[in-house]
Amino acid sequence: MSEPPRKETDVARRIRAHGLARGRFPVDIAHDIHEQCAPLFGTSRVKAHRLAHGVALSDIVAQVRALYEVDGKPAPRLGETLLSAYESGYKRPGPEYLHYLCAVYRVEPDSLGFRSPCICGRGHGVRPGAATVPQPRAPERHGVREPDVPLVGSIVTRAEERPWVTVNDLRGPDRADGPLSIDVGEEDIVLRRTLLQLLAGAGVALDGQFLGAVDNLRRKMDDTLVGATVSPTMLDQWEETTYGYGQQYQATPSLRMLCDVLLDFSEVRRMCDKRQPVELQERLCRIAAQLSGLSGLIMINLGDHRLARSFFRTARTAADETGDRQLRAWVTVRESLVPMYYGDPREALHLARKAQDLAGRTPSVAAAMAPAVEARALGMLAMRGRGDAAPSARRALVRGRSVFDQLSKTDTGDLVFGFTDRQMAFYEGDTFTSLGDHKHGDEVLSHALTLYSTTDRVDLTLVKLDRATCKLHAGHPEAALNAGQEAILDLPPDHRSDILVHRARQIGAAVSAKHGDIPALKGFYEALAGPWVTSPVNDRSVPPSEQV
Repeated sequence: MSEPPRKETDVARRIRAHGLARGRFPVDIAHDIHEQCAPLFGTSRVKAHRLAHGVALSDIVAQVRALYEVDGKPAPRLGETLLSAYESGYKRPGPEYLHYLCAVYRVEPDSLGFRSPCICGRGHGVRPGAATVPQPRAPERHGVREPDVPLVGSIVTRAEERPWVTVNDLRGPDRADGPLSIDVGEEDIVLRRTLLQLLAGAGVALDGQFLGAVDNLRRKMDDTLVGATVSPTMLDQWEETTYGYGQQYQATPSLRMLCDVLLDFSEVRRMCDKRQPVELQERLCRIAAQLSGLSGLIMINLGDHRLARSFFRTARTAADETGDRQLRAWVTVRESLVPMYYGDPREALHLARKAQDLAGRTPSVAAAMAPAVEARALGMLAMRGRGDAAPSARRALVRGRSVFDQLSKTDTGDLVFGFTDRQMAFYEGDTFTSLGDHKHGDEVLSHALTLYSTTDRVDLTLVKLDRATCKLHAGHPEAALNAGQEAILDLPPDHRSDILVHRARQIGAAVSAKHGDIPALKGFYEALAGPWVTSPVNDRSVPPSEQV
């Protein structure tokens, strides 16, 4: 007795052969392949359909491209690598690609393993009694006619165009008769209540209910990045609102800013949940990516690096839907700030270099910012004893400055979605400080102070704290503590976000590590007394590997 097939393709080939011999249709054969191969090889439903048709990845890509051409659209970016990622479960197709995959295989999204209605609002499957595309009759062999099945290799006739329908129309009468979105309100109530408390001047703590509402809202955006319709005028307004946040980011207290951004983020999610034609999908996903990335930056300021990473993950999902490499590069380089401040600089270095690869050689915000972040990460590694990091950091600064000098005024005019001259100076000064070149670092940082507005509180305070570190490297620990203390106390209480206090505590920990328990340390911690301070003598809030 021969040994059973050991490869996925061999098993699928055998199932397909038996199915065709019995006159079964490809959709039924795909079901059989998934049932038998999924436990053995983890075969996804979308891959089972390709195996049921007995074609290669390149055949499906060619079919999708042909359908795009028939529809009069530019050739898609879909390739064999991306299609393989869909089949492996590493990526999920966006609404447009899912529509064309359904058209190719002539099935509904559920059959491909994706639980969402198709954006076209039409059925793709062949229903009993429905008109089918005429197919050449196969010849009879030994008295048995081969099954008449539509082949993936031939372009199928497109169904007659129909007006767009809403996602709720596709969900059945039990959902269509109910409210438009039953989950609207819970997160908004929490956010609005917090915002009202902030406006009233009441103290607000980041409790579990608030953080749970924030993460819940982000998860809902993940779930609803698939569907819906908005008008171009409405998108124009949301784009203006989103870029307006870039101007307010540094001047507004972080918690207040987070409430404003997430309330708009919630509204964008609701728009996604209604309708979404293909031509407006990219703009809506771009707004979602920018708002989610901005939320990630605010969560860095608030000290919740877990939620920050989650928001950047959502931003990546939305950016992937746009196909815009520059937007994906912006999300990646902004995400690198999470490990920069709260993790391992090696991870920040990896993300910065990944952002450079995404940005390519075209001058852009990410192409200028990524080498600067790389230089800061290398500076931190040099401070920890990595010998080759210092010259690499200096070369990265030169690359970053070279690209920065080519940016337009629009790119250098926004602290969030752009990369400004004051940010570039701050990154250069921070790198020199980490490399031990405190004299040069202090000169660059002093210049950066002249560029920042008094309302740019986050970066302005970080620059002041870096100058305090320069004083420590110069052998003046008391002056460093005084400068760090002054930088924090100059801020209004609602602007003393975790990232700034965390940085000040690093200075205190570094002074303690280099000079011991000097008398000025006690006064330093007493002046900064608050919920963010632990022990005034032996600060263990910063592990030795992260101390300055």
